[in-house]
Amino acid sequence: MEIQVTDSYEPCLDCGACCASYRVSFYWAEAEENGIDDSMVEALTPVYSCLRGTNQSSPHCQALAGEVGKFVKCTMYEQRPSPCREVQVGDDKCQQARARHGLAALPYKTEKVSDKLKTCV
Repeated sequence: MEIQVTDSYEPCLDCGACCASYRVSFYWAEAEENGIDDSMVEALTPVYSCLRGTNQSSPHCQALAGEVGKFVKCTMYEQRPSPCREVQVGDDKCQQARARHGLAALPYKTEKVSDKLKTCV
């Protein structure tokens, strides 16, 4: 069954699979530039960091509130690093993460609709 992405339906709000599937690594200075709290960052190398909770065999970002596949929210949405900003609804990373969590595939949508994540509780 394929889910339809529309202006009134935001699949990211009941998904969160990408936040619980990948290591979110980025250049260390990006954390300071984005205002990411030190408690949310883990050093990987002298030049790379990652979001806490994502550098493990079963990643789960500590900033993700809620249950994957149900209602979710990013608790640091405005400060999120570039890897989080790059994921698009229905792209390869999205589809792989959804499959990993047993969620239905989504059609690829070129415009980013995930800005709604910051306003939901």
